[in-house]
Amino acid sequence: MSKLTIPTGYKSVLDPYQTQMAIGLIKRSFEKSLSEALNLKRASAPLFVDSLSGINDNLNGYERPVLFDIRETGGMAEVVHSLAKWKRMALRDYGFHIGEGIYTDMNAIRRDEEMDNMHSVYVDQWDWERIISREERTQEFLKETVVKIVNAVCDTADEVRAAYPSLCPGISREVSFITTQELEDLYPGLTPKQREDAYLRQHRTAFIMQIGDLLRSGQKHDGRAPDYDDWKLNGDIMVFNDTLDCAFELSSMGIRVDSESLTEQLEKSGCQKRCSLDFHSQLLAGQLPLTIGGGIGQSRLCMLLLEKAHIGEVQVSIWDKNTIDGCRMAGVKLL
Repeated sequence: MSKLTIPTGYKSVLDPYQTQMAIGLIKRSFEKSLSEALNLKRASAPLFVDSLSGINDNLNGYERPVLFDIRETGGMAEVVHSLAKWKRMALRDYGFHIGEGIYTDMNAIRRDEEMDNMHSVYVDQWDWERIISREERTQEFLKETVVKIVNAVCDTADEVRAAYPSLCPGISREVSFITTQELEDLYPGLTPKQREDAYLRQHRTAFIMQIGDLLRSGQKHDGRAPDYDDWKLNGDIMVFNDTLDCAFELSSMGIRVDSESLTEQLEKSGCQKRCSLDFHSQLLAGQLPLTIGGGIGQSRLCMLLLEKAHIGEVQVSIWDKNTIDGCRMAGVKLL
């Protein structure tokens, strides 16, 4: 069941024409800032992968990929959920070295996604990945990378404000770092989403770390696939969204699993059978580089910087009748 919330008195600051121009500005500006900050080169990426390769992102494990047959190969392909695994193989195959990385446009269909103001079945993000050394597999290096990404977001926000002075998204460059366990200890009576709202209301920009494993309560803060992020070295970049009055995720990212953490996390998740898949067997054999990477929502960033109330104001997708009628009645223009 979709959920739609229209903030009281909401009216888009920019009209549809201005919105389209501003989206172009955001994408050009952020790509430049991100690539310079992390030493990334643009790369082409797949829209779909072989369903037997193990390359696709399994997300939380219950989401169904869009699956189709290919006449000429006789095999099945599935539309990517993300490129978390593919990027790591590409860095090796393309001959990249430590300190270098790639970024790409990732377009996905997540047909089981619950629709609301921030979620669509169409996903567009900047997927990025960078090769690191064994010595850089630390929380300190992870935090340094997060700060660089947040500064790239804020630099882009400054450019948008210069072009459209009526916009003023309140994003803080100061990042507060907190683990999911610390968050649970701080707000034991709240749900994970409520904890994020409470914390971000105070700190404005935060990196919530160590997502995927069980907390002391026996619950997870959120789900993470066991075969790309190291659950001890990952997290979400979140900001407080004044338009929607809630915590707002911009990026899921982390230092990727090595053979040791992959084995541990597959066992915890009961997914040991994946070890025989191509990607996993290469990783366990030490044939893939150590990397850090993540995804940064393109529509999410546009939505935040343009102070939009619904993601459909900055991307074209398909919506249910409740969303279409509710937005029409509230004067919210869905693209």
